[in-house]
Amino acid sequence: MATIRVGQILFNKGLQIGQKPQYFARNVKYYCCQAEQNYEFIKVEIAGEKKNVGLVTLNRPKALNALCNKLMTELNNAVNKLDTNDSIGAIVLTGSEKAFAAGADIKEMQNNTYSQTMRGNFLASWDAITRISKPVIAAVNGYALGGGCELAMMCDIIYAGNKAKFGQPEIIIGTIPGAGGTQRLTRVIGKSKAMEMVLTGGQITAEEAEKCGLVSKIFPAEKLVAEAIKLGEVIASHSQLIVSMAKESVNTAYETTLKEGLHFEKRMFHGTFATGDRKEGMSAFVEKRQPNFTNQ
Repeated sequence: MATIRVGQILFNKGLQIGQKPQYFARNVKYYCCQAEQNYEFIKVEIAGEKKNVGLVTLNRPKALNALCNKLMTELNNAVNKLDTNDSIGAIVLTGSEKAFAAGADIKEMQNNTYSQTMRGNFLASWDAITRISKPVIAAVNGYALGGGCELAMMCDIIYAGNKAKFGQPEIIIGTIPGAGGTQRLTRVIGKSKAMEMVLTGGQITAEEAEKCGLVSKIFPAEKLVAEAIKLGEVIASHSQLIVSMAKESVNTAYETTLKEGLHFEKRMFHGTFATGDRKEGMSAFVEKRQPNFTNQ
């Protein structure tokens, strides 16, 4: 793991060596260190004061973070590694202030044929992020369009910068969303609004997205990533085992009937009583102390 990048923080803020770094706005948004592996189209860092939040940044600035196959392969590799890292309790996915991701790479798919996309099962691996057990927080600044909007919706929680814009503009280029835009969007904001967005290619603002339930909270763009990391730290302070059970239970609500979902939830609830962390959590509450979770 690379050296923690606090030198610039201390310089910018006039702090003395030995002082505890905090989250800062604008120039330095978070307290982090770089992960070991280097990628071409993403950056991976370990964030938070306890280094328990994975931070993945999409990094194709010249293409407004357009989602090409190599970027998605790198993203899948990175989140899978973070998912198996016991020291990480949550993951934040972000882009730049100008664009979270402006869509899929149209140039890459422009000459694809029907048979190629069918035989190759095009986009099949793009939703790998939905299959990891740890919560993923999308920190969306700027444009989240097409595949970018779909990628944000694959995450468990969406925080948005105040200038963020969401949309599914595929209809404008003669196709439709292919990575969840017609399905996840409809489940979140309802048929009428989703149909309007998909059939017109129109965009909605962060404020509209929050009203629709697509976004949890809105922050000034320069504070967004720091706030997402703070949320990740709160989540990471709990039992990773129980957090994964809670995440799976909530996601099941989108995939089954209410009756089946309630049955699944009760089974998961019962299952927590087989864990050491449930016992520790309740004991700590009764004894009026902080719990010491071991993720078992």
